[in-house]
Amino acid sequence: MKIGDLEVRRLDTFVQDTFSEACQDADPPLRKVAVAAIVKNRFVGKPFEPDLTAHIDASLELGTRIAEMAKTAMAPYGVESFGKAAIAGTDGEQEHGIAFLTTVYGNALRDVLGEGKAWISSMTKRATPGSTIDIPMNHLNALYVRSHYDGMTLTLHDAPLSDEIVIICCFANRGRLNNRVGGPEADNIIGEDGLR
Repeated sequence: MKIGDLEVRRLDTFVQDTFSEACQDADPPLRKVAVAAIVKNRFVGKPFEPDLTAHIDASLELGTRIAEMAKTAMAPYGVESFGKAAIAGTDGEQEHGIAFLTTVYGNALRDVLGEGKAWISSMTKRATPGSTIDIPMNHLNALYVRSHYDGMTLTLHDAPLSDEIVIICCFANRGRLNNRVGGPEADNIIGEDGLR
């Protein structure tokens, strides 16, 4: 399948609902959603390429597509947290994955959500199929809201192949269950500078 000029082998959606923590019921439950796109790395098998603009440009349409899928999977909940990640296969470079996660990609996620003033936490690495990645998340409008420092762990058993990259977006509907470490609260954010 093609998204723009990217060869996409597969799109995976992961939904995790947590209803209680430490014997305390959650209302609403904590829903985390991740969508992973497994794409061909166009730079594998070629000489070193200093210009990764092709991946940066491709991330706009790809980011929009997977963010829309993640937003749909969040229903009936809204989105309060987001994160992003990439795993480059072993024939590529970590930088090939990072090129998919720049501001172009981040703004695609923000556009789908209709908000998102905060910086988007991210994780990237080069790895083999079956590797695990932890996608960090934070509040989408106020980075200092500690209750929303969280993450989601994914393992893709057959990806990335050596010539692939996995690009991931991750959303959550609320902060951690039983959060109680202080800091600004989500209900009191100003939401102007992406920090408070």
